[in-house]
Amino acid sequence: MPATLAATPSLASLFAPILLLIASNVFMTFAWYGHLKFPATALWTVVLVSWGIAFFEYWLAVPANRIGYGVYSAAELKTIQEVISLSVFALFAIFYLGEKFTLNHVLGFGFIALGAFFIFKGPIK
Repeated sequence: MPATLAATPSLASLFAPILLLIASNVFMTFAWYGHLKFPATALWTVVLVSWGIAFFEYWLAVPANRIGYGVYSAAELKTIQEVISLSVFALFAIFYLGEKFTLNHVLGFGFIALGAFFIFKGPIK
């Protein structure tokens, strides 16, 4: 845990990192995967557009981690980010790309959620 761990964190310090990470993951998901709907667009174009989108993602992710590190450990912040990332991506794949969500996805995400549980529950004694 960080040395600066807040004894009694405020609601803002608990939820601001999560909200910022949700927003940053929406940007990053579009930066990485949004171009898949435009296969005829030149690769150099989609890379430049993706970089532009990712610029805004960084303006959300970096403050999220800076604010959150006083409340959450680095491992907890990364776990929050990964769970959010997969959740945002699942919704993106279904609603933007039109992909099916299958039982395999449910089981895989369930195992990831189990891993996240152990990050927050630890240490195991």
